[in-house]
Amino acid sequence: MGVSNNITALLNFLALLCSIPIIGAGIWLASKADNECVHYFRWPVVVIGVLILLVSLAGFVGAYWNRQGLLAFYLFCMAVLIVILLVLLVFAFVVTRPDGSYDVAGRGYKEYRLDGFSSWLRNQVTNSANWNKIRTCLANSNVCSKLTQDYSTADQFFAAHISPLQVQPISSSPIPHPFSLLLR
Repeated sequence: MGVSNNITALLNFLALLCSIPIIGAGIWLASKADNECVHYFRWPVVVIGVLILLVSLAGFVGAYWNRQGLLAFYLFCMAVLIVILLVLLVFAFVVTRPDGSYDVAGRGYKEYRLDGFSSWLRNQVTNSANWNKIRTCLANSNVCSKLTQDYSTADQFFAAHISPLQVQPISSSPIPHPFSLLLR
């Protein structure tokens, strides 16, 4: 067996080992109680883990025992997986690139307007069925409760450098803002 086959077999064996925790994470997500935050990631994580397992197994067997058919299948599948990942990467950049932010004088954070985001993302958020799921996910997270623990006054909150998820205009928010009582 040549050096290139040894390297290919070793890399595919490592990928095979890495696919096991991915599958385990997908099964763990699938076994959790229904949660809107992870609902869409349950089975795709398992499927991605199984695909990585199968492709790396084909690459390992093909390289270790010098099976040309399996190596050709492995190369084709890897090319398809790379193209799919590149398409997803480009889609993610196109959808999330315009961030809708603008500076606010006297604040340590930026304000965000829905009009500044991509039309696809804007349509996903403004769809009432999707917004109810997003709201449920945010309500189940500790984002708002952590804010009240970290900032005891409104002045501390307004001077803080916080993430876009933590900043939302109080008047337009369907979720009660932790400082809505302080700011009235």
